[in-house]
Amino acid sequence: MKAEVTPADSRSRAPLLLLLLFGLLWLVASGLLGLVASVQLHSPRFLSDCAVLTYGRTGALAETAFVYGWLANAGLALALWILGRLAGEPLRAQGWALAGAVFWNLGVAAALFGVATGDATGFALLGLPGYVHLIMLFSYSAIAVSGILAWSGRLREVPYASHWYAAAALFLFPWILSIAHVTLFSAPARGVVQAIAAGWYAQCAWTLWLAPLGLSVAYYVVPRVTGRVLPSYEFASLGFWCLIFVGGLTGGRHLLGGPVPAWIASVAVVSSALLLFHTFVVLLNLRGCFSGGGIAIRFISFGIAAYIVGALAGAATSFHGIAAHTQFTHFDEAERQLALYGAASTLLFGGIYFALPRITGRAWLSGGLVRAHLFLSVAGILLLVGSLGAAAVIQSQDLSEPAVAFAAIAGHTRPWLVGATAAQAVLLLGNIAFTVNFVGTACTVLKLSEPASFNPPSAMEAPAP
Repeated sequence: MKAEVTPADSRSRAPLLLLLLFGLLWLVASGLLGLVASVQLHSPRFLSDCAVLTYGRTGALAETAFVYGWLANAGLALALWILGRLAGEPLRAQGWALAGAVFWNLGVAAALFGVATGDATGFALLGLPGYVHLIMLFSYSAIAVSGILAWSGRLREVPYASHWYAAAALFLFPWILSIAHVTLFSAPARGVVQAIAAGWYAQCAWTLWLAPLGLSVAYYVVPRVTGRVLPSYEFASLGFWCLIFVGGLTGGRHLLGGPVPAWIASVAVVSSALLLFHTFVVLLNLRGCFSGGGIAIRFISFGIAAYIVGALAGAATSFHGIAAHTQFTHFDEAERQLALYGAASTLLFGGIYFALPRITGRAWLSGGLVRAHLFLSVAGILLLVGSLGAAAVIQSQDLSEPAVAFAAIAGHTRPWLVGATAAQAVLLLGNIAFTVNFVGTACTVLKLSEPASFNPPSAMEAPAP
């Protein structure tokens, strides 16, 4: 049976498919770079004679390609698609979105070239050289024009939660990137203020940009697949505003014990605890995704589970007693992978599996590749996070013993880092399968032998009062 297809889908294909294609190409590229960086973590001599591919650069290259190449492109495509569908009409200003997509990805390519040639900044989630920021700000804003027009011209008087999260991501990213550019590049702060600004950006990039993009997908797809109104939906607005107002204040938890004012860490601890209210509301609203369903629901349920576990881990490590054992270990990387790959990426996977048949009017090309992608993604993420977590436990134990040399610590963690490398290889295979399936499915839209049927989508998401 065909998925319902609306004029908002068929007449908005060009920018959506372009953004998704760019995103998948960067996803595969980041997987290759991440695999190289993971090998170098336990075998430092691997490609050590090539300056461009040393660990300090490959790690930044992989992160930049993944966050700004894959997550940004896919998240923007799904946000535009959701806002256009909820508006009940094709996207407007598609020329702006197409131009913005091209220049955004040119900016990502320029950023990767800069990182490869030694211009990496060293800031978490902001390895982009400062000279590409303006290109990315303007191109992102050009893409966001279509979404903002769809949001402002919506047919329904009361917006849905998927409206809120998608629109927030479109509005807030230019704001946080412009502030980071001023405080870290054009008029750089000095001393510990620079670390505070960098930590603030990294946290806001997650809580105010990437997480809302993923949650907009979950809040849109889950009620339509399950056929049920989201439970306890009246609390959804409270969870949203809790994330917006509190999320950016938790960045100071990464600076516990550092030479920063004590109130910054205290605010971060309190904010991390308050953010659990948002996490509880998300679980309350979206618990229906755990009851089973198609491939989209399976990815989304795994993403929501990872999001909740990551939030609990973040709240726990904001306390000094626990942070004393997790700081300066592989735990930070495990937590980052759980958030970016386990939560954000899998939520976007689920959104793409739901959206592409409606955008193209055709089912996925290969069911076998779909199942392979699900299995390889779940197995790879669990193995990656588990291996890094185990390495962090060993590091913490060894670092507490003054007699243990750093060389010995590296030897003790090496088996687990090899496991993390195997996980990167598994994830890369899954991403290649997904990309091949996507390209094969998207290409069928050029060979339509019959017109797609346009049926209005069912409105199953209740509006908040």
